[in-house]
Amino acid sequence: MATDLSKVGERERLKAQREPHWQRLRAGCFLGFRPSKRGGAGSWIARVYDEDSGKYRVKSLGDFGALAGNARFSAAKKEAEAVAELVEAGGEIRAKIETVADACRAYAASRPEAEARFVRYIYSDSLAKVKLDRLRRRHLAEWRKQLEKKPSLVSRRKEGEPKVRARAPSTVNRDMAVLRAALAKVLSPGAPNSEAAWQEALKSIPNANGRRTLYLDRGQRRTLLEQVDAEAAPFVRALCLLPLRPGAMAALTAGDFDKRTQELTIGKDKTGKPRRIRLPSDGAKLLSKQAAGKLPSAPLFMRSNGKAWNKESWKLPIAEAVAAAGLPREATAYTLRHSTITDLVSAGLPLLTIAQISGTSAEMIERHYGHLASDAAVKALAKLAL
Repeated sequence: MATDLSKVGERERLKAQREPHWQRLRAGCFLGFRPSKRGGAGSWIARVYDEDSGKYRVKSLGDFGALAGNARFSAAKKEAEAVAELVEAGGEIRAKIETVADACRAYAASRPEAEARFVRYIYSDSLAKVKLDRLRRRHLAEWRKQLEKKPSLVSRRKEGEPKVRARAPSTVNRDMAVLRAALAKVLSPGAPNSEAAWQEALKSIPNANGRRTLYLDRGQRRTLLEQVDAEAAPFVRALCLLPLRPGAMAALTAGDFDKRTQELTIGKDKTGKPRRIRLPSDGAKLLSKQAAGKLPSAPLFMRSNGKAWNKESWKLPIAEAVAAAGLPREATAYTLRHSTITDLVSAGLPLLTIAQISGTSAEMIERHYGHLASDAAVKALAKLAL
């Protein structure tokens, strides 16, 4: 028997579940109702078939809790039909941004790293459900307090307890920065020194950005490559040749490399904006070999199981190679990026060019590597001395 959502009594008898209870309004247009597990008004959803894409479009309509129970169906039906008219006319459904979680999802739509942070620290927190028009400084202050107490995961072990450490101020700043950016897209700053000043609870911890001081020279990197296992060797060699973030390198596909022009497109990175770089001959040869015989969508650096590398899979082979090579045990995949950038700055390459290649800002390069640029200038002047 078809569900009749217009009857209050029948709605109250429906089981609370993830999938809404649907009622067909007309061909290609459905109205759904999801009962509240906590005894609330429940929520209404529109589902409309889009002939252009061949897919159903879904939009949340809210709970209509301000209306009497017998009036909610009519209001929800009217909204669903309006959505259907929009889709059928070729319009685009835009999700309502009502809560902190909504703002985060909208911001992270093209920013994978931001989405990963939101998954870890926002979506499962009570802050996610706070309405944006009711967001206050105390909500974010409480969230920040919990974040600062949360330990950082150093490594996941197959056996025993995971290895953790206290969360560093610089890590707290990075986690807060993405939330601050997401909220700034949809909220104006509140009046200073008031509860409405949500932005004040997310101020960065001053002087928290410590330098990555561990540097591996070219000889040490060659020794590392000699010790790393054959499966990880191409990936680690690429990290030694190009100043990319390990995650961005791992996300590359065969189609991202143009053998004819020797150009590489980096699409998945911290900035969220694709960029193209021209490769030196050694890098081009390595990537040509990795791309050979692969479909454009295949991982450029593929593991033996056919999957791309990730943080958990590259840790062990690099750690084992570091130990075998007798290098400082603190050396990681990110150390290789830092070392490559250090070499570029020391060689006198313009800081803006290095920033563009490595996918960061000239300000960050200046902040962390500016002293090396000064050293390079001193050496250049010394060569001019009579």
